[in-house]
Amino acid sequence: MSVIRDESLFQSGEKKIQWVKAHMPLLNRIEERFIAEKPLAGVRMAISIHLEAKTAYMAHVLRAGGADVRVTGCNPLSTQDDVAASLVHDGFEVFAVHGASADEYTEHLKMTLAAHPHQIIDDGGDLIALLHDGMRQYGDCLWGGAEETTTGVMRLRAREKAGKLDYPMIAVNDAMSKYLFDNRYGTGQSVWDGIMRTTNLLVAGKNVVVAGYGWCGRGISMRAKALGAHVIVCEISPFKAIEAVMDGYKVMPMQQAARIADIVVTATGCSNVVNEAAIDCMKDGAILCNAGHFDVEVNKKYLGQVCRSVENVRNNIDCYQMEDGRKLYLLAEGRLVNLAAGDGHPAEIMDTSFATQLLCAEYIAKHHGEMKNGVYCVPESLDREVALMKLESMGYSIDKLTEEQKAYLEGDGT
Repeated sequence: MSVIRDESLFQSGEKKIQWVKAHMPLLNRIEERFIAEKPLAGVRMAISIHLEAKTAYMAHVLRAGGADVRVTGCNPLSTQDDVAASLVHDGFEVFAVHGASADEYTEHLKMTLAAHPHQIIDDGGDLIALLHDGMRQYGDCLWGGAEETTTGVMRLRAREKAGKLDYPMIAVNDAMSKYLFDNRYGTGQSVWDGIMRTTNLLVAGKNVVVAGYGWCGRGISMRAKALGAHVIVCEISPFKAIEAVMDGYKVMPMQQAARIADIVVTATGCSNVVNEAAIDCMKDGAILCNAGHFDVEVNKKYLGQVCRSVENVRNNIDCYQMEDGRKLYLLAEGRLVNLAAGDGHPAEIMDTSFATQLLCAEYIAKHHGEMKNGVYCVPESLDREVALMKLESMGYSIDKLTEEQKAYLEGDGT
């Protein structure tokens, strides 16, 4: 029995899914092959990814390959109730409600795992955490799974390093076909889409502080600069800081940057990035938002402790009135601004990322007997296959090495 808001919303969700399907040629192509070959026949899949239209279409493709699919979200504010309703209307088991409480969210994860899946697709690592921390009975049939995002891979590698990862997991986030495009171009565009549609304010001319210069931070900074902002990067890595400087940005510590920030965007995967000292020195009217997976990068607890009052002044904008008269604005409760206050990454970007997920699901189905517990890279052949399919779908082609060139590069030429 599914747990969703209202199945009568399904028609709106169906329209969203059909729209993205028309702009996801790789998933269209994989779906055609999966229908013919059924490489996932009999496989029980548990998915925990932001539950919106692109994810829903991936679920459809998995089922086209023969899988029995259960779906939940990975963030209560990114679940779209009409999309969840559409999946239920089409026969999927779905456990997700927009705005679910922390307890409800955890219960939805447990209900998704209760199918005793053969595979999981995780985003942020909540499914794998539950399987290790109290729900081991649901992992009795688990072959392995794949992790979608940076934060989840960090959690997996920490478990692996501690010798506490009990299943094989593929780090889809670390595939070139994922992070070079999804993290950079997807995050870059969708974060500013979420900020601009939420605030209806100008970006040009403002001081934008970007915390973290990984691939997501690069994308956020690039798009902010293109919109006319003055971009300041905060980093802990000297190498990334140098790169940011050479890319044309100012670099400074958070407490220094916070004094002049008009908009702060965090994208680090760490906690307390916008900390007490930064909050204390921010100017009146500063806007705070987060593009990391969990809502821990902006110190909401401290904001609540030192403010005089909190008021929701606009959808997805909370105004914290400070004792000294300053107003600080937090978007989307400090959750992922591009999904909690927007539609997430563009369909064409998720076409590439989810194609990688689908091929990894097929790979696990074929090779799980050979896989030991630990974190795996996406096989290079699959990564390259996705990139070549994407190029072809965009109408481009590339050169190929001749046999003579191959021999030269291998050291056999003269």
